[in-house]
Amino acid sequence: MPTHTARFLTIRTAVVAVTAAAAAFAVVPAGTTPAASGAAVLDSPAVATAEAPAVVTGPTQVVSTPVENVASKASVLAIVMSKIGAPYRYGAAGPSAFDCSGLMYWAFKQVGITLPRTSRAQSTFGTPVAKSALQPGDLVFFYKPVSHVAMYIGNGQVVHASTASQPVKISSLASMPFSGARRV
Repeated sequence: MPTHTARFLTIRTAVVAVTAAAAAFAVVPAGTTPAASGAAVLDSPAVATAEAPAVVTGPTQVVSTPVENVASKASVLAIVMSKIGAPYRYGAAGPSAFDCSGLMYWAFKQVGITLPRTSRAQSTFGTPVAKSALQPGDLVFFYKPVSHVAMYIGNGQVVHASTASQPVKISSLASMPFSGARRV
């Protein structure tokens, strides 16, 4: 099996696992009690079921990250990965061809999130993330001023629509001059 195919399958498997894990948990918003949210508290999150989802808590506070945000991030990553090999076309925003910002715009739109349309405008959307804190699904921006966007997929790799001579592909994060990153 070619290396890029094996890498794609590994990443795809990880995305599916993250999505399934996110669906198994009910996360109670901060300031509410599990009883008020209708969730059951179990001794171990590992035994969560559809009838009694686990409530994930820290030592003194309830985790406030909504399940749908975790699932959406994994879904957006899976959507972007599904477009590997799609043709590049300047100004295109899918579903059959993309430019860099069009790929991100289209993928997030599939889960109900509307990003700005250009890479420069996208670089101001969401929460800033340090390069050392990147997580799969984060948007990564390149050049100064910003003129390119990709999605971080882990292990120092990004997926992006690069140029007219290349389809949507996976590249090394280090292959372009890093400008910043955002978490949507």
